[in-house]
Amino acid sequence: MRFSAAALTLALAATATAELDAVKILEEMMPNFKCKDTKECRTPAQSAPFIVNSMKRWQVCNPNAMAAIVSLMAFESGNFTYKHNAFPGRPGQGTANMQMANFNLLYAQDIPELKDKVSNITDVKGASNETLNYILSLVQPDEYNFGSGPWFYQKQCDKGVHDAMEKNADEGFAAYMKCVGVQVTDDRKAYFTRAKKAFGLA
Repeated sequence: MRFSAAALTLALAATATAELDAVKILEEMMPNFKCKDTKECRTPAQSAPFIVNSMKRWQVCNPNAMAAIVSLMAFESGNFTYKHNAFPGRPGQGTANMQMANFNLLYAQDIPELKDKVSNITDVKGASNETLNYILSLVQPDEYNFGSGPWFYQKQCDKGVHDAMEKNADEGFAAYMKCVGVQVTDDRKAYFTRAKKAFGLA
């Protein structure tokens, strides 16, 4: 599987393009990783085509952004081991992006195939655990699970974040983490450093 929607050519610079091997990228980011829980865990070979298609679907074309998004999803999901918040087990939180329930509702509302299934849910405030987990279940299938990161970046992060990402990968990553609402910790930075190397950005 090439890092393409079966052959999506990604711009690595203004004057050059290249096809990137998505499986190899993920393997470089998550060295020696092996799935133990086959129910939710996905290997690089299983994850790659869905990540590729999701980047295309949500029109993420900047390689800096791609590296940042993939690194965040890998970090948040424990190398794509979990699709839900396992520790401490917060109802409604999940996907590879490990989004809170309010974002999963917004995400489902943005997906044509799912929006009718949440048409009667306007807010997650005060919602039961059953409702929160129902919303999460809709966006957990692989085609949506791996699209959560690209969707969040495109829909929830403003132009300033995108501009920073275009200018410089590290500045963009810092702005992106601020948009997500987290600090640039050493662990997050380590994932992003590996992602940059795997994407040929460092």
